[in-house]
Amino acid sequence: MSNKDKLKNMSTKKKSRLLFWGMLGPLLVVTIAACSFFYYVSNKIIEYYLRSELSYTVEKVNSSILEHVNPIMVNIEDFANFASLSDDVDIYKPLVQTFQKNLDYSTGFYYATKESVKKGEGFFVHSGGWVPPSDYDQTTREWYINAINNPGKLAFASPFIDADTGELIITVSKAVNDTRGRVKGVVACDILLSRLTKLFQDTKISENTVINLITQDGYYMTNSDSSKVMNKKYFDETSFAGDMKQWLNGDLKTEVTNKNFYAVCRIGYSPWFIIIEGPVVDFKGQLANVIFTFEIALIIFSIITSLLNIHTIRKMRKGEQQLGANLFAETQTLAVAAKENAATAQDQSAAVKEIVATMEDSNALSENIASKIHDVSKVAEKTSSDVAEGVASIENNVAQLHAIFDANQQTIEGMKVLSKSIESIWDIVTLINNVADQAKIIAFNAELEASSAGEAGKSFRIVANEIRRLSDGIIDGTKEIKERINEIQHSSDSLILASESGTEKINEGYENAKNLGEMFASIKNSAEITASSAGDITDIIQQQTNASEQILIALKQISAGVENFTVATDNISSSSEQIRSMSEAMNNSIMSSKGKKKE
Repeated sequence: MSNKDKLKNMSTKKKSRLLFWGMLGPLLVVTIAACSFFYYVSNKIIEYYLRSELSYTVEKVNSSILEHVNPIMVNIEDFANFASLSDDVDIYKPLVQTFQKNLDYSTGFYYATKESVKKGEGFFVHSGGWVPPSDYDQTTREWYINAINNPGKLAFASPFIDADTGELIITVSKAVNDTRGRVKGVVACDILLSRLTKLFQDTKISENTVINLITQDGYYMTNSDSSKVMNKKYFDETSFAGDMKQWLNGDLKTEVTNKNFYAVCRIGYSPWFIIIEGPVVDFKGQLANVIFTFEIALIIFSIITSLLNIHTIRKMRKGEQQLGANLFAETQTLAVAAKENAATAQDQSAAVKEIVATMEDSNALSENIASKIHDVSKVAEKTSSDVAEGVASIENNVAQLHAIFDANQQTIEGMKVLSKSIESIWDIVTLINNVADQAKIIAFNAELEASSAGEAGKSFRIVANEIRRLSDGIIDGTKEIKERINEIQHSSDSLILASESGTEKINEGYENAKNLGEMFASIKNSAEITASSAGDITDIIQQQTNASEQILIALKQISAGVENFTVATDNISSSSEQIRSMSEAMNNSIMSSKGKKKE
């Protein structure tokens, strides 16, 4: 093999390595970043889960302990209330035995008076019958001292080892007051700590989790190493560097560090605390295995993907030869088609320009016709307006004639009513004449009677004479009224005849004006139709003009597009020639490389 072939093989290998790592490198970077993000998110999830699990577990243990301790505390409270009412020792014996019943976790329920048993001044009663020795002094015991010093409250003594059983005992006590509120004794109950310990021994968050009880001072109440109970402090041995006072303030607290997790909770109102501790690796160990497996799987997947990509690229290169030959043939066809399209585009451009010129002339003619029709429309609208005014005037005259006709009819009717009234006046005048004649006759008779009466009827005769003269005057007046009524009646008849003649003339004028109004209305309708038609024609011509303008604009755009298409076709033709040359060069290069391989 020549040096040239060796160099060529080395170059090919180098390109293959670069291609391999160029594809694999980004995938590895993405894989590592994804695993790191997954690890960070998993840590946060584990921390959240641990805090939730710690809170749940410590509350569960606390509830379990309180479930058995609360009855003891309740019995102590109840005993203190009963014992305050009596000092008889015979009552206390059955009382402590009664309250001891059903207390599974209690080893003894007892009561001691305020006075010392050692001195023989007081007494001591135990539910199990235990009798203290002669040197026993309850006043020196922690459970007694704590209860006396905290009257009214439950007192919790430190754990101690029972002399009989050898097991750890914790005592709960309370001072008992008499009816006056003075301390008279102390009631107490011993709780076996080992039984409380069993409540949480089987509780596990993880394999290496440890749960213990500690005092408020931090001393162990429970521990797998019994030598540490009440001798060692938890915070002296733990890896957690927190402040003991902050942790033992009564609140539920949890903490998760990189190595360990912790939880502390107080048991009810007692000075005892549940504390949980365990290594975080119990949870993260499984996570580390999962992440490691996930990373290995991703790396293997990345390598396989890179190899498949390299194989695909090599197959693509083998197809380049056939592609070059096909591309060469297609570019030749494209060049011929581009030249034909260029010639066709030039012919179409010339035809479109002729159409544009024709449409410009048609558009100018349409605008001229629209202008003429617009003038005709204005004249028609003016005619319609004038005719409308004439129709309105005729309608006004017709209305006035109709009003005159109505007024004349009312006058005739009024005169007829007046004639009837005059006739009724005749009756009244006749009645007045009759009354006057009667009055005249009565006056005449009265005058005769007055004459016969002599001097006594003189005054009455004068009155009768005046009445007769008045009657004569009334009769003369009625004659004159009759003459005036006759004159008025003759005048009224003449006026009625004249009014009826005038009514006939007014009616003839009304009919003529009405006919003339109908003629003008017909002319008005024709003028309106003419004006509307002229307006419609104007609108149509305007729409045609607008459409022509739009067509002209579109044709101009088509013309410009055809010109652009012609230019683009020329460019395509030129580009096709260049592509054909490039394809020919590439095909020649491929053929030459195939020839070298055969050699």
